[in-house]
Amino acid sequence: MTNDHEIQVAGPLTLDQFVHLGEATMAYVRPMKSEEALALFPQIEGLQPGLQLFALVRANGEPIVLADSKAAAVANAWEHQLATVSLH
Repeated sequence: MTNDHEIQVAGPLTLDQFVHLGEATMAYVRPMKSEEALALFPQIEGLQPGLQLFALVRANGEPIVLADSKAAAVANAWEHQLATVSLH
């Protein structure tokens, strides 16, 4: 028996299945300097170099939002009904 949060897999995941796993329900908070943020969010202008920022990123790597604190990024995830996960 499974609950709503379990995933049943009949066999090994393909690369494409793995890439899309959790795409609509999970995100992670990624700390970064402003220089790296400019590459991920090219539409942003005028960021000072060397700022510590936090990006909320979908499971597939797509950026969602850039914040000046981890708490703000996590709050944005909650607002979009996304569970945040840790990367190691």
